[in-house]
Amino acid sequence: MDLLIEFFIQAVEAEASDIHLKVGQPPIYRLEGHLYKADAPPVTAEQMMELMNDMLTPGLKETFERQQEVDFAWNMNPRVRFRVNLFSSNGESTLSLRYVKNAVQNFESLNLPEQLSKIAMVRRGIVLLAGTTGSGKSTTLGAMINYINDREFRRIITIEDPIEYMFTDNQCVISQREIGLDTETFQTGLRAALRQDPDVIMVGEIRDRNSVETALTAAETGHLIFSTVHGENSVQGLMRVLDMFSAEERPQIRLALSHTLRAMICQRLVPSVDGRVRPACEILSNNALVRKLIQEESTQKLFTAIETGKEDGMISFNQSLYQMVKEGVVDQDTAMRFASNPEALHMNLRGIFLDSGSRIVG
Repeated sequence: MDLLIEFFIQAVEAEASDIHLKVGQPPIYRLEGHLYKADAPPVTAEQMMELMNDMLTPGLKETFERQQEVDFAWNMNPRVRFRVNLFSSNGESTLSLRYVKNAVQNFESLNLPEQLSKIAMVRRGIVLLAGTTGSGKSTTLGAMINYINDREFRRIITIEDPIEYMFTDNQCVISQREIGLDTETFQTGLRAALRQDPDVIMVGEIRDRNSVETALTAAETGHLIFSTVHGENSVQGLMRVLDMFSAEERPQIRLALSHTLRAMICQRLVPSVDGRVRPACEILSNNALVRKLIQEESTQKLFTAIETGKEDGMISFNQSLYQMVKEGVVDQDTAMRFASNPEALHMNLRGIFLDSGSRIVG
């Protein structure tokens, strides 16, 4: 196992984001979005078993034996922490590890738009972060919590699966709870949090209708809720929440969401000219028009509301990518690949802008 630990240390020093271990294959690591095979011997079954024994608590072992997969956080040492998924593939144990940086980054170091600082400081309501797996949702969420922690005396409770970033109390009093260790499910943790005098509740992920209903109740009673959903854009993230409910229930949920949602933020990690990645962000802020469109479930018109909502802090993916190209941090071909509407972005980059948004919404 010492060879694997040494590889982990080298991968972290090289700033790899992920490590994959499969018996009979050399370790694989992901660096700047690309996979590489390590110049190392294949992982043996004995190494994998020894590593699992070091990682797993008795409770996690029982869960893995029952479900053949388990999520958990692992501290390799006081400075290196991983988010781990252990699963069975063709009868063999397989590991995927995501390196979690201990230091929570800020908006500036992450190259996030300044609008997020205003969103982080709202007093109540729901703020959702959407994106695909690996798009940096948790990192951005951590930066928002840390922004509050640096500025206001508030009570923050997080419910995570597993805990990724470890927060240190600064201005805030923060309690972090891990699913399976400190509470049974997101729903039970969220319900219990309402009895723990919170100002802010951060839920790692909205996964089911019960969590949505509890989050809406918490927001309606004056709490600020942060959470994440999967979706390629803000509107798809919003629809994912609504799709958790039947057709008969949706009008009531749309009404509640229209009044409690403060912002839906979606991001994509885009390769930059310096060989790293930059987040392209789409921000849907709730105003009178957006509230009306949510209530009517006029989802396609929400895209236009974003494009025309600059005064309310909104920005579309195309607008974000356009700005990145103009600043010289992303090349045009890359921006086109990540654009929601490549044809429109191509026209924008040529200096052509069609002012039809207000007419479409109207």
